[in-house]
Amino acid sequence: MRHGVFLPPFNELSDPHRVIDLAVLAEQQGWDGFFLWDHVLRRPEQAASVADPWIILSGVACATTRLRIGTMVTPLVRRRPQVLVRQVVTLDHLSSGRVVLGLGLGVDSTGELSRFGEVVDAGERGAILDEGAELLARMMEGEYIEHRGPHFTADGVRFLPRPLQTPRVPIWFGAQGGVSGGGARPGPAARPVRRAARYDGLFLVDAGLEELERAIGILAAERDGSLGGFQVAVLASPTLQPAEAASLGATWAMLSIRPEMSFEEVRSRVADGPPR
Repeated sequence: MRHGVFLPPFNELSDPHRVIDLAVLAEQQGWDGFFLWDHVLRRPEQAASVADPWIILSGVACATTRLRIGTMVTPLVRRRPQVLVRQVVTLDHLSSGRVVLGLGLGVDSTGELSRFGEVVDAGERGAILDEGAELLARMMEGEYIEHRGPHFTADGVRFLPRPLQTPRVPIWFGAQGGVSGGGARPGPAARPVRRAARYDGLFLVDAGLEELERAIGILAAERDGSLGGFQVAVLASPTLQPAEAASLGATWAMLSIRPEMSFEEVRSRVADGPPR
C-alpha cells in the first residue's frame, strides 16, 4: 500500500510556496504521492481563494525527486485535449516521469460549469470524457491522429515529445462510492468504474469496505480477472482504513485534506507521516 496526500489549493493553500513546502515535507516524511484538487470556483465560505493546480505542480516537480504528483481529478469538460496534453507531458518531463493524470466528470455544485457556459448534463459530460480520454491517450503516445468526433477534432496532428513514461502518463479516473450500482449490494455507479478499467487506475472517494469490494469486482470483471499493474486509490477514513482497503486490493490510500483546515493543521498532519 502506498500513501498520498490529497489537498485543495484553496484559502491558505492557494499560496503556491506553502504547497510546495508541504510537498517537500511530505517527501521527507515518507509519503509516496502528492495530489491536488482541480477546480476554478468554489463557494466563498469554502474557498475565498483558489489557485491553479498545474502551476503549483510545476513547482512541486522542481522541489521534489520521488513523489508521484498529479491532479485528482481534472474535468475534461472544461479542458481542451490539445492544451492539456502539452501541460501533462511537459510536467512529466519536468518531474522526470512522476506524473499521474486524474480525470473525471467534474461537478457543478458551485456553478463552476454552468456559470461559464460549460456542459452540465451528466450524460453528455460522460460522452465528452470518454472521447477526450481516448484522444488524450493517443496524443501522449505520439500517434499521427485524424479524429473528428462529436466533441473534439484533431485534424492530422502528432504531439511530440512523448512523455518520459511509456507508453504514456498513467490515467486514473475518479468515481463516487456509496451510490447504487444496480446490484444487490451498495457500491459505486458502474459506468465510471468500467471507464477506469480501460486505463490505469481508479480513485474511489466517499467509499466504505462494501463499496470498495463492489468496485474491485467490477474492475476484475472488466479486466478479465486481472488487476496486475492497475492502481486503486481510496480516501482513508474511519470507515475505510488503509490496511482493510489493501486486503481487498486497494494500492493507494489518500490522506484527505479538507478546505476548512488551516495551513498549520495540514502541515502537522503531513509531518506525522503516513500510517505504517
